[in-house]
Amino acid sequence: MKKFLLLLFSFSVYGQVNTQNIEIVRDDFGVPHIFGKTDAEVAYGLAWAHAEDDFKTIQQTMLAGKGMLGKYLGKDGAPIDYVVGLLRCRELAKEKINTLSPEFTKVAQGYLDGLNSYARQHPEEVLVKKSFPASMEDYLSSVVLSLSVISGVDSEIKKILSRNIETSEGIKGSNAFAIATWKTTTGESFLNINSHQPLEGPVAWYEAHLHSEEGWNIIGGLFPGGCVIFHGTNENLGWAHTVNHQDKIDVYKLSMKGKKSNKYMFDGQWLKLKKKKVPLKVKLGWITLPLSKKAYWSKYGATLKTKLGVYSIRFGANQELRGLEEWYRMNKAKNFTEFYSAMKMVAIPGFNTVYADNMDTIFYVSNGMIPIRNPEFNWKGVLPGNTSKTLWTQFHRLEDLPQYLNPSSGYLYNTNNSVFHASAPENNLDPKSIDSTMGYPLTINNRSARFEELINGYDKLSFEDFKQIKYDNQYPSSYHFPFDLNIIQDIDPKRYPEIAEELIKIQTWNRKADIDSEGAALFSAFIYEVSSQFEGHLKGKVLSESEAVKILKKVKSSIHQHYGSSRITLGQVQKLARGNKILPIWGLPDVLTAMYTAPYENGTRKGIAGESYIQLVRFKRGQLPRISSIINYGASNRPESPHYSDQMEPFIHQKLKPMSLLKADVMKNATRVYYPK
Repeated sequence: MKKFLLLLFSFSVYGQVNTQNIEIVRDDFGVPHIFGKTDAEVAYGLAWAHAEDDFKTIQQTMLAGKGMLGKYLGKDGAPIDYVVGLLRCRELAKEKINTLSPEFTKVAQGYLDGLNSYARQHPEEVLVKKSFPASMEDYLSSVVLSLSVISGVDSEIKKILSRNIETSEGIKGSNAFAIATWKTTTGESFLNINSHQPLEGPVAWYEAHLHSEEGWNIIGGLFPGGCVIFHGTNENLGWAHTVNHQDKIDVYKLSMKGKKSNKYMFDGQWLKLKKKKVPLKVKLGWITLPLSKKAYWSKYGATLKTKLGVYSIRFGANQELRGLEEWYRMNKAKNFTEFYSAMKMVAIPGFNTVYADNMDTIFYVSNGMIPIRNPEFNWKGVLPGNTSKTLWTQFHRLEDLPQYLNPSSGYLYNTNNSVFHASAPENNLDPKSIDSTMGYPLTINNRSARFEELINGYDKLSFEDFKQIKYDNQYPSSYHFPFDLNIIQDIDPKRYPEIAEELIKIQTWNRKADIDSEGAALFSAFIYEVSSQFEGHLKGKVLSESEAVKILKKVKSSIHQHYGSSRITLGQVQKLARGNKILPIWGLPDVLTAMYTAPYENGTRKGIAGESYIQLVRFKRGQLPRISSIINYGASNRPESPHYSDQMEPFIHQKLKPMSLLKADVMKNATRVYYPK
């Protein structure tokens, strides 16, 4: 009888997963390698393994999808619950669940079964009572919210509510490079997967290896709640994502009948805003208060009432449910044709995609759900919300988007810069060849300028050359921030004796973000103070001499207050910190080895975003790819785990660990093999 109950328990409630078919293999660094007969079983194992490492963060993502984050985070979670209602995430999940293929639905259900099973067997870890079991609607709602936020809708909402809807800025980003066989000394293709993400939280990377007997075999990164790899490498190909900045979201100002009216003009008729109450359950101390807030919807979409007027937001991420399925099909692609076919779904709302494979192919597309817009209007600003002429209903095909295939230069790259600077000048696309209403920016940044300086020095690259470019930490010969601070190089130190030493140090600095660099420490303090003083007004800002001098004086005073001298190194100030482990860290904003920091302890700063999950890949015909990777902290977010911070030292020293897609290799280095209960 006991054996029968164990066997019965090993099947999910939907009967598609037998947990005894699932092996979770942990390697030396605790990275999970999930093996199963079916894709659904592997997804179940991924959910279980990831929950073992970070159930808390996964739950927060799921709670947001359920509109229950306020019950956990209190007033900090309630705005997110409101946005779920405002964007109609749950409605979309319910309405379009049937657009998912049966094949992918099994995978998503397998993942969900794994989470629910873990929650059932670990009730002490559940953050909010009765939040499990989670339904498919809950899960898909959380996915819609996540893809909406990644698309930038949170920024648009903040701008509308702050009455500053024209503002846009930021210098964070990612790197992706693909080098073709004819550009390397070894006849291999090289791929750099190097997204710059927050170092922890709901959009921090988690590394996993997924391997089923149905042809799913891939190593890469995903976010908490992801049931597939978002970018990584399978047996034949790999790809990297970077955030792109084409025009994915439109904001409309509605013409209202009156200040208190819910009627708006559209094509000569007064239409009524759809209104609903979004229930908000907010935890305050030991009680939970039931509240509600009105959410509005126009023909354009989610609508916000402000003192400056009524605005609607329209974008693709809350109109499409198949983003995860597109990634799943990319995961399983065996060649470029299958990969491109998967991307033709155009269900992932954004991201540049840089690709390489073992058949001498490199590729780059600036992907996104970009609306087909009426060229009569200026889509860069706020649009009139009173006419069907501005109400787009379709998206561009993948073939319409800017893309490159096997350029003669032998390389492709993106560092969140313009898609029209992606290869050698003779290979770059002409901006006039792309529909201007797509809103692709033309700007370069420090990382793109530096990459071009470096790549131009090579006729062919060895893998060591490739790694040196990837780990380069120097600004280019001229700064290319969204704001202009080049004046700092031209100020005469003799005119300002009180900061002459600091000015000279910055001006003569080699622009390298090394741990032992004094110039890097000063420049870091300077640039963060500039960002702080002109927050919200940085884009296009040209720093004047008087402003630069004033800021540098303040920087000197602050440094002396904490350290007694300006002669400090970057490593003294800047730390990679987790638990009791605090290490000096290299990197500055918008160098190739980017690191973004926030105030920490006693005048130091802690890394919060930038270099995080890194994967470098070598492809050769007829061979499995050679993969090496590292992550900023470790495989687990549990402080008691030995893998909470065990990758920090190799990460700091820019060392990578070898990874293999072969189960035999994985088993040789296994420290634990088990199956989920």
